[in-house]
Amino acid sequence: MKVIYTYTDEAPALATHSFLPIIEAYAGKADVAVETRDISLAARVLAAFDLVPDALGELGALAKTPEANIIKLPNISASIPQLKAAIKELQGAGHAVPDYPDDPQTDEERAARAAYDSVKGSAVNPVLREGNSDRRAPASVKNFARSHPHSMGAWSSESASHVSTMSDGDFRHSERSVTVAEAGELRIEHVAADGTVTVLKPAVPVQAGEVVDAAVMRAGALRAFLAEQVADAKAKGVLFSVHLKATMMKVSDPILFGHAVQIYFADVFAQYGDDLASVGADPDDGLASVLTALEKLPADKRAAIEKAITATYDSGPSLAMVDSDRGITNLHVPSDVIIDASMPAAIRSSGQMWNAANEQQDAKFVIPDSSYAPLYAETLAFCREHGAFDPTTMGTVPNVGLMAQKAEEYGSHDKTFEIDAAGTVRVVDAAGATLLEHEVAAGDVWRACQTKDAPIRNWVQLAVSRARATGVPAVFWLDETRGHDAQVIEKVRAYLAEEDTDGLTIEILPVAEATRYTLERAKRGEDTISVTGNVLRDYLTDLFPIMELGTSAKMLSIVPLMNGGGLFETGAGGSAPKHVQQLVRENHLRWDSLGEFLALAVSFEFLADKTDNPRAKVLGTTLDDATGALLENGRSPSRRAGELDNRGSHFYLALYWAEALAEQSDDAELAKVFAPLAEKLGAAEETIVGELNGVQGEPVDLGGYYYVDKAKADEVMRPSTTLNAALAEF
Repeated sequence: MKVIYTYTDEAPALATHSFLPIIEAYAGKADVAVETRDISLAARVLAAFDLVPDALGELGALAKTPEANIIKLPNISASIPQLKAAIKELQGAGHAVPDYPDDPQTDEERAARAAYDSVKGSAVNPVLREGNSDRRAPASVKNFARSHPHSMGAWSSESASHVSTMSDGDFRHSERSVTVAEAGELRIEHVAADGTVTVLKPAVPVQAGEVVDAAVMRAGALRAFLAEQVADAKAKGVLFSVHLKATMMKVSDPILFGHAVQIYFADVFAQYGDDLASVGADPDDGLASVLTALEKLPADKRAAIEKAITATYDSGPSLAMVDSDRGITNLHVPSDVIIDASMPAAIRSSGQMWNAANEQQDAKFVIPDSSYAPLYAETLAFCREHGAFDPTTMGTVPNVGLMAQKAEEYGSHDKTFEIDAAGTVRVVDAAGATLLEHEVAAGDVWRACQTKDAPIRNWVQLAVSRARATGVPAVFWLDETRGHDAQVIEKVRAYLAEEDTDGLTIEILPVAEATRYTLERAKRGEDTISVTGNVLRDYLTDLFPIMELGTSAKMLSIVPLMNGGGLFETGAGGSAPKHVQQLVRENHLRWDSLGEFLALAVSFEFLADKTDNPRAKVLGTTLDDATGALLENGRSPSRRAGELDNRGSHFYLALYWAEALAEQSDDAELAKVFAPLAEKLGAAEETIVGELNGVQGEPVDLGGYYYVDKAKADEVMRPSTTLNAALAEF
């Protein structure tokens, strides 16, 4: 068994250039092999056209074996604008990848589109996640947060911030679900008003006991809802903001985002819609895409549309901003405002977002689908009543997440369709029986999801195991009035009956009640295990860690793979783009690799148990000790240039790790090997830190954003000749 360390994107990838040489040097002394696999967006694009080996496919196969020991760093779940930017970089570097075909007409274009569709959005996680999720804040990290609390914005009982969500016509209210009795294949088809049948998906394999859902977001209801919210935001004097997940929900949510752009700029599209369409302006890609397309129009027409856009800003509600200084609004790019990152950030900041004057202001948080909106609505209401949470006293909320084998919405991409014509969409079994169906209109977004039985059983077992190990109440966030949840609840109750739950507190509550229950306990300093589906797993493991720890990057994320291997995830990467921007601007990377430290330690311990390698165990326990020392000594990255950054944090981790290895008594020979390195690094501390901090302040060139020049990245991320020499000599 080897440690497979993934090379991904943005700040985590840059940090790898600095940290990986340390890992390789230390692991090599304990007979632990470390290999990397490039699953970055750029590498996935190249692999889609057979220009490099398919590393993601290789790891997907490995994840189904007992030999898997994969450390997975955050990667880009690419929206179309991100994908197009990556394609442009690759083409500029001489790689023969085709343009992204927005409207494929030829077989070649359709093949290219299919290849790119396999890369965009949540392409990585469904492949690697062959197990359910166990995410929690390690005790050392939680204790550090309590003794060194991060800042939390003050809440006012007069706050006008609020969540707005649909009460009908959305996925939540239209969802229908069935448990399939026998293995086989299903067919998804559209039946037009004249009886014409169009097969949307000819063969959907299903297993016995699998839960299959279907739901529709009705475009008419969505647009009416959005128009109401634009008007209401103006009337209430709050910022208008839309919160979706256009990365993971790569088919449905960009379409919903496009409707929001069109409704906010309704007058612009009413007057100039044909002109915009003529130059390929696609609101699904955001306002930035529309503004870029304007450059293709004659100057007078472009000026008229720009004037109309400015008039909309003046007459409509103020928009929440992503970057006030650069004029980037909430509606500019669909991947800029991802709900599980944007909502916790707002909740931590007094329930407010930033306006065009770079000031915080109360906001309307528009979350169209009501499936999970109550999580944020209840949290806003709770903070409005009780004030901000106190990191020094609040409890912790670990999560057991159902995500194995493309569970739930995140597996819907190949079964999501924007409907062309009115009629009925139905799911039909091999015998021709209709299992699920919806009446649909042109423009509606219809989707089907699957959740296999084995992952549900494993999820229940994992929840009971965690409740037993901790003595903490476990809450299944399930609503019996929702189609999918009703099917899952039946299975949960059946599988709980097979487990030893004596003395355990296990609840099944809908989202709003589960939120209140958990918040009330957290306020009292009590812990609660959240047991959720795939989307809520994402939402909760950002929301609570950001309140508890200041960031979700400090969570320990273990995925016990169902076939015996292990996947160790290193935290969330929502802030990674801003970190890269700062590095390029002033050579300071504030990315915190704590998640990598935590995951690596558990990976070593897992390998030790699987291969009977006691030295790997020593590596893991001493790495934990080093991580604790790093936190206690305040060696995490600073936000300001000229101070300790990611590279400096890595140096101190290397120093404390070498010291811990030299001082441990479990392996005297290993201690003897590391003692000279610990002494050398300690003696050179001032020199090394001076070299690492001294390069900061000036712009750097990485040779690309999505496709960095790895030699340049090495040079930028390893500027200490003293540290480099010490590792090389070691």
